Amino acid sequence: MTKKRKIPLRKCIVSQEMMPKQSLIRVVKTKEGEIFVDPTGKKNGRGAYVSKDLKVVDQAEKNGALEKQLEMKIPETIYQDLRKQIEGE
Repeated sequence: MTKKRKIPLRKCIVSQEMMPKQSLIRVVKTKEGEIFVDPTGKKNGRGAYVSKDLKVVDQAEKNGALEKQLEMKIPETIYQDLRKQIEGE
């Protein structure tokens, strides 16, 4: 009997949809207040997950979902990094 590995699910902060961790991008806020895109999904800090979809990133920027989730102002460069990650796939 082969044991099936459980797929880790995370919730997209924009669509509120539960999805496999691989289909999301993690944005991390460290204790020092740094914010960056974490392509590995393993860096220390508070993470917020966004779907790998340009429309979702645009929506997150418009409605401030990341700012609410991470409780701080999100620099424009973070949204640019997210878009680069999605387009580079």
